[in-house]
Parts: sequence; structure tokens; C-alpha cells
Amino acid sequence: MSRSERLLDLIQILRRHRQPVSGHTLADEMGVSIRTLYRDIATLQGQGAPIEGEAGLGYVLKPGFMLPPLMFSDEEIEAIVLGSRWVAKQPDKRLAAAAADALAKIAAVLPDDLREDLDATTLLVGPRSDHLEAIDLGVVRQAIRDERKLGFVYRDAEGAASERLVWPFALAFFDKVRVMVAWCEMRRDFRHFRADRMSGLTPTGIRYPRRRQAMLKEWRATLDAPGRNGAKGTSG
Repeated sequence: MSRSERLLDLIQILRRHRQPVSGHTLADEMGVSIRTLYRDIATLQGQGAPIEGEAGLGYVLKPGFMLPPLMFSDEEIEAIVLGSRWVAKQPDKRLAAAAADALAKIAAVLPDDLREDLDATTLLVGPRSDHLEAIDLGVVRQAIRDERKLGFVYRDAEGAASERLVWPFALAFFDKVRVMVAWCEMRRDFRHFRADRMSGLTPTGIRYPRRRQAMLKEWRATLDAPGRNGAKGTSG
């Protein structure tokens, strides 16, 4: 068991005891020495856990304590690093910077042993795709969050251009392309738009009349319907 897992177990054991519990009882339950138990309690207190008591009197965790997201298993560390590294290599510059910043913030507050695991992980991300967008994907993400209409020019696979006004509600990140999922006012249906075929992106500031979660649910229900492209391709 790693030290981070042991600290997490200690928090969980303290949560089960409503009254102060002696250090020896805690040490026996965890299978560690009393010295290790005292050191782990001091570590948790140093990280902000409201553990009250002292050696010889017993310890109790104050109610309402929410465990901070600083205790990770080895696989959780690998998932965090791999995901952050993948996002950091995406052409969405603001999202890439946010991923790098988030990983740095997590590393700054991790215990020393977990920080070493974070730095030493050997899961790597390959080079990013050559398919680069001319639009700012941050604008698309903002429109999705705010439930606002977007205008743009779209070129299909044959190069034919058309002006679109859409209700964006999802953005899919594939290895080579990014795809916006939206309700298209021109087609009066759900459509998938490759970001590298979009240009002249124009935020309208106009709220579309439906909630994005409702549209997402409805769109998912259409993916397996006969005659639909679903998630297998893009359409305009």
C-alpha cells in the first residue's frame, strides 16, 4: 500500500468513529506502528484535515470535512497525467494552457512521494495532428457553455461553402480532427461540423431556445437511428 492510500484509509477510519479513538486502536486497525500512525496524523493535519486530539487522549475527525482531491492511487496519477498531457497537445491553445496549469497546481499541493510519481510517469502522448483549425475553439466552447448561437462559413468535403447559423452543444476531440455537434438552422436538424472546415466564426450573443443537455440527450438517441451518420462521420 502506498503512503497516499494509507492516508486515505486513515481518513476513512476516523470518519467511522464519532468519538475520539486512541492512536493504538487506529494503528492496530491499519496494521502500522504507533510511530507511523502519529506521523500520518501530523501529515494530514498539515494538509488541512481537522483532526483534533493528541497522543494518549485519542483523535477525532471534525464532522463536515470534505476530503481534498490530493490522495490518488498510482493509476489515478497516470490517468491525470496522461489526460492532461493529451489536452496540452491539442490545437485549442487556451484549453492546452489550462491543462498544463491544472497539472502544475495539482503537483504543487501533492505530498512529496506523489509528486515524484507525477513527474516520473512514463505514459506519453504522441505528436499532435497536422489538421489545424483556423478558428478559435475557445469561442466554440464558450458558446456551448453559454448556450449561444454561432455563425460561420462551412466548406464540405467537396469544397462547397455555405453560411450557417447553429446551436452548438458539444465538441468532440478526435486524434486528427475536432468536431462540433450542433442543431443547424439551415438544415433544421443535428449536424456535425469539422472545425478545420469552418471559417469566419461569429459569436452572436443570441441564446438559443433549448437547453444544451436536452439537445445532447436527443442527439444521442439519434445516433443509432436508420439513415443517420451518427458518430461515424461529419455532415453539413
